Amino acid sequence: MSESVTPAKPARKKGGFFSNLVFNIIIPVVILSKFSGDAHLGPMWALVVALAFPVVYGCWDFVRSDKVNFFSVLGVISVLLTGGIGLLQLDPAYIAIKEAAVPAVLGIAVILTHNTRYSLVRKLLLNDDLIRTDKLAAALAAKQATQQFEQKVQISTYLLASSFALSAVLNYVLAKWIVVSPAGTEAFNAEIGRMTALSFPVIAIPCTIIMMFAVLYLFSQIGKLTGEELDQFLVGAPES
Repeated sequence: MSESVTPAKPARKKGGFFSNLVFNIIIPVVILSKFSGDAHLGPMWALVVALAFPVVYGCWDFVRSDKVNFFSVLGVISVLLTGGIGLLQLDPAYIAIKEAAVPAVLGIAVILTHNTRYSLVRKLLLNDDLIRTDKLAAALAAKQATQQFEQKVQISTYLLASSFALSAVLNYVLAKWIVVSPAGTEAFNAEIGRMTALSFPVIAIPCTIIMMFAVLYLFSQIGKLTGEELDQFLVGAPES
């Protein structure tokens, strides 16, 4: 555990699942699929308008939460890269490379930050908005289980990284399969929309299952190593 911990903070407001789904997937897919023709926005403007929604939503969510989120920042960069490839009319092969590169960067970051103060696993699963880290550290120390817990955190790190590795492979395959038309065309926009729509069931669901397994594994180890119920360490749970 980290040597210095701060008191638990009230959870900040974050965008909900439905809002993320609407602004990051549904609206862009509809615009790219239905309004890219010359009778509507045209290929270029349809791409700009469609990608503006996730960018604006990401910025708005940042203002609401008042906190820089590494994953959100990378998501906005990914959207901007997609727009850049389309507007500059680059080879559509770059879409597949970009789609694989983003989760690959996340997976590498998870591994590289493991033993640092910027550990992504700790920020995601063991942050002060979720876990009473000071109480957990004391309970682990009392059981002389701190080192054992660090080993469990490392296993969770590899599990989380593996989910991003799977995402990188699936993203690349999906993009190569779907996006084949020249950038800057109505067909290219439609393919980007189709790829975005399919990314949720094809990529997000299996990767989320692996992430949930990593979460459940780590939380189960808290109970085993401390001899206490997980509820005792959750922020907002009543003190025993």
